[in-house]
Order: sequence, then structure tokens, then C-alpha cells
Amino acid sequence: MQAQAGTQVEGVRIWPAPDHTRLVLDTEGEVEHKMFALSNPSRLVIDLKDTRLKTDFSKIDLSGSPVQRIRSAPRNGSDLRVVLDLASSIKPRSFQLKPNQQYGHRLVVDMIDEDGGRLDKAARPTVTHDSDGKRDVIVVIDAGHGGEDPGAIGPRGTREKDVVLKMAHILKDMIDKKQGYTAKLTRTGDYYIGLRNRTILARKYNADLFVSVHADAFRTPQPKGASVFALSQRGATSETARWLAKTENRSDLIGGTGGLSLDGRDDMLAGVLLDLSMTASINASLGVGSSVLGELGGVARLHKSGVEQAAFAVLKSPDIPSILVEAGFISNPQEEKNLATDWYRRKLAGAIMQGIDEYFRKTPPPGTLLAWQKRNRQDGSRISQYKVRRGDTLSGVARKNQTSVSELMQFNDLRDDRVMVGQTIRIPSS
Repeated sequence: MQAQAGTQVEGVRIWPAPDHTRLVLDTEGEVEHKMFALSNPSRLVIDLKDTRLKTDFSKIDLSGSPVQRIRSAPRNGSDLRVVLDLASSIKPRSFQLKPNQQYGHRLVVDMIDEDGGRLDKAARPTVTHDSDGKRDVIVVIDAGHGGEDPGAIGPRGTREKDVVLKMAHILKDMIDKKQGYTAKLTRTGDYYIGLRNRTILARKYNADLFVSVHADAFRTPQPKGASVFALSQRGATSETARWLAKTENRSDLIGGTGGLSLDGRDDMLAGVLLDLSMTASINASLGVGSSVLGELGGVARLHKSGVEQAAFAVLKSPDIPSILVEAGFISNPQEEKNLATDWYRRKLAGAIMQGIDEYFRKTPPPGTLLAWQKRNRQDGSRISQYKVRRGDTLSGVARKNQTSVSELMQFNDLRDDRVMVGQTIRIPSS
């Protein structure tokens, strides 16, 4: 597409991330451009057709990025040449973005670390191990959006990317303080990570659970309440097909640490193994999601009473239970006001932590400290009790407690599977 005559570069931003740096040029409209890299010394040249510079590159903070200096000069009368002096070689990639709530037209230049090592180095898991098999449960927390992607923006200008990053840090601190747990963040600052890379990071951290934190939005201000999502069966079907279609996925493990590789297996067997792994992952996601939703219902309004299912890309890991928590509607003025406060974010993070802990205490992964503690419990108790909360179903209670609906009905003399809020259900120990 041809650029309009006299396009201007009106602003510039830079977003350093562990594995790449994103440079964003604000433009009046779409801009025709070409890009090439030079070596000895390393430089990236961006030629913009029929464009003038109306911003000051010297004022941008380049710290934390491979860019040492940005130079520019007119070229061929009406064009603009921008040169990035680099500290190391990079792999460039560019694309244009249309206007959103916060920004106008943009030319985005990603400078990818050619070593590829920074993401890998950042992803080396620090897991507590000992000879008795008492490792920590690893929870990877994903703060949605980031960098040039602000996410939803509330009526008072509160940005989703900021709210969820603060909440992710709070949740990480809470989980790290809990014995038997270690938490990791997919992003620690204001930069964007691709959706697939978020799940890749979770796999590199050997995650037992992936929690993506977001803040919902709607075109009208009325909707409110927190939600929890797990992967839908439709999303699972498309993902297993994608895995089977990509040969590089074959060597990846499914089923977590020490799991199963698809390498060398025929399509039919690989498909069966993937389906089994995905089904187990979705069931576990629904279990932990139900626990988290139950705890959230004690501190906040719920948008829906049960765990919802959708084909979100960040939930599509076939071997890691994954949930997406919508902390509330940032488009609702009251919830925006709440989400902008530290006390409310702490309430929500505490509820998510309680839900995670409740689930893993009952169904701890093998080889963890929680599994060892459950195996060696000295309380001698054969029966526990569960108080029904808003949004609970008997099947959900059964799933969370590793039992069946029929066993709960028989154990509690229930004539059908209906339960009421406040009702106490007796749980037989497994």
C-alpha cells in the first residue's frame, strides 16, 4: 500500500525484553519502508519513503537495549533514513500497526537477539530439589499484554498491562512465601512477549501450572465480575493438529518433566498420546480453575458462576494445566477504580493463591514436597468436609477432591446431584 504524501514520524518508543528489543515509530499514516542490516560495526538501516522526521531521537532512553545510538538524515529529497548503531548483531523484523485506544499508526521494528540465549538464560528453572523427591510445585504467572500492547483501557485511563503486571508480582511473592512452591513470571517488566513464547517459557520452567492474568473489557460499562477460563475442546482439537503438523514439536516432551516424546512415533500413536495428554491437562485446568473461582467468589463479584472454556492461545499447552483469570472488567468504572488499588489486587492475588494451594494440597504432583506431606500425614482423618460456595456443582466438588459424584451422593445420602450454597459435603478420603 502506498503511503500518503508527506508522512511524518511523530514519536518513538523502545521496549527492551529478554529475547528482543522492540522499536516503535509513531507515524501519521501507513509508511512504505525497507530495512537491511550491516556488520562491522553492527547497524540496522531503515529507509522510509516520502517521510519527514518530527521527533527527537536523542531524547529516547536506550538503556537495556542493544541500540547504542539512533541517527537520521533526509535521503533522495523526500525520504528519511534512520540508522541504529548496535552493540551486537540482531535479526530484524518489521510490521505496521493500525491505531488503537492509545496510539495512532505505528511502524514496529523487532530486533531479535541472534544468540537466542537471553530468553533461554532467563528461563533456567530454579527448582528446589532434594534426594527424597520433595521438589517445589512450579507456578508460572503470565501478566497479559505489555509494551506496545496496553490491553484494555478503562474510562479513567487505567491500562490492563500495568494492573496485571502489578498483580502478577504480588501473586509471585505470595506463592514464593508458601512452603513447597516456587513462582516464575513470563514477563517482569513493561515489554511484550508473543503468546506462543509465553507457553514455551512455562515449559522451560517445568511448570506444574500456568496462570495468565488479565482484566476484561466490554463496549458498555455495565458488565463486571471476575472470571476463570480453561481451554475448550475445540481449542484442544486445533492445537493437537498443530502439534502433529509441526515436526519440530515432535521432540518436545508431553506430560511434564520426565514425560513422553512424540519423536519417532507414527501420526496415529502420536495423536492418541496428544489427545490423552490434552484431556488430562484440561481436566486438571478445570479442577484448579474451580478452586480458584471458588476463592475469588469470597472476595469479589463473579461474572459467571462456573469455569468458562475458550480457545485462548496461552491456554493451549498440551502438557501443562493452564488457566486464564480475568480479574474484573476494567471497562466498569467501579472495578477499574478497585483494580487500580494495591489492596484490591492483594485481595484477588490472595484468593488465587488459596485456590491454587487448595487444589495442589488435594492433588499434588508426584515427587513434590506436597505429595510427600500428603503421603506422610499423621492426622489419621478418614473424612474431610467441604462447604459449598457460590458457583459450585457436585461434579466440580468431586473433581477437586479426586472422587466421583455417585460416591459423594452415597456418602452424603443425596437423592440427586443438586447442592446449595452453605451446604456441608462430607468427603471420603481417597
